[in-house]
Amino acid sequence: MRFVDLLRTAVLLCGGAASTLAVLCLIGASQDADEKLVVYATAWWLIASILGSYLGRRNEASPPIARLLADSKAATMMPELRPGAVVVNRLWPLLVATLLAGGLAFLAPQIPGIAAGFTILWALTWRRQDQAVVAIEERDGVQFYVERTSPLQPVKLVRVPGLRREVPSLDGVPRP
Repeated sequence: MRFVDLLRTAVLLCGGAASTLAVLCLIGASQDADEKLVVYATAWWLIASILGSYLGRRNEASPPIARLLADSKAATMMPELRPGAVVVNRLWPLLVATLLAGGLAFLAPQIPGIAAGFTILWALTWRRQDQAVVAIEERDGVQFYVERTSPLQPVKLVRVPGLRREVPSLDGVPRP
């Protein structure tokens, strides 16, 4: 699976998890008739949205992503493509946290409310990282793929030759 696709999938799944957890929080709060929880949860989601928008505002790759790209090993062949397995292998903590927080929604509705704020924060912080990786791929003429590793090990990338994009400048001379 391409690394940019994993980044996009992570952002979308975080957004979906945040929406699901927020709904479960509101359902749990309405069953308990807890108006304060709704106000506090909404304030936390707003703070998480503002903070995530601020942290994810830049166009360049974040230091961890840049380090991951720099440490990728070169390969001449594309790795085996198993997108479903890669998504489950890499994003299992999100799945476990969402299921755990969602399962506790009817016992303590504040738990999915807090978890929803963190998933909002994560989704907004990482929302532009795929564009930064695509820019690096186009500049260097490579593509980054997620290497198959254990779910408990850090992500490892493989760099394979791709297509380099030449962007002409205003004076007609291609930029390097």
